[in-house]
Amino acid sequence: MFKWLSLLVVILSYFDSNGQNRIDTGKSSIVFKIKNFGIPVNGSVSGLKGDIHFDKKDPGSSHFSVSVQMGTINTGIGARDKHIKKAEWLFVDKFSVSSFNSNKVWLNSDGQYQVTGILTIKGTSKSISFPFTAKDVNGGTKFLGSFTINRREFGVGGSSLSMSDNLSIILSVFAD
Repeated sequence: MFKWLSLLVVILSYFDSNGQNRIDTGKSSIVFKIKNFGIPVNGSVSGLKGDIHFDKKDPGSSHFSVSVQMGTINTGIGARDKHIKKAEWLFVDKFSVSSFNSNKVWLNSDGQYQVTGILTIKGTSKSISFPFTAKDVNGGTKFLGSFTINRREFGVGGSSLSMSDNLSIILSVFAD
């Protein structure tokens, strides 16, 4: 009896109408932009994982808990990617995962959703807040958002003078 009850709970939670979503990594991307000697450098990380609970009708009950493997960094130049993984930059051998955990989601005065949470990169956690959109697309939800961080606040890149302090991160996450 307990097995059947457990199975029923799992099935019902899968079809839960309260907004529990699974991330589709093939349809999601995390892109970053930074300037090096004044020249834009773009890259990406892949393999986004985690849980998204999103309710358009009650954004305050929503929650995002996601992570990405930093070893997947790709700037299109293998030697640069290898260098970025070293201790001075991302220290991927020690800090392989970066994460974001929301603590508040709401609809702001501009009619956009806003999220505040804790971003952890290279073992350093900081509170960030940024706007995002959520659109129903092909049986799922497409979340789009972006924010800028100061890489030095996360201990990334040491005191490099050639690298801009500001790192922009652009999110496109599809969840079904």
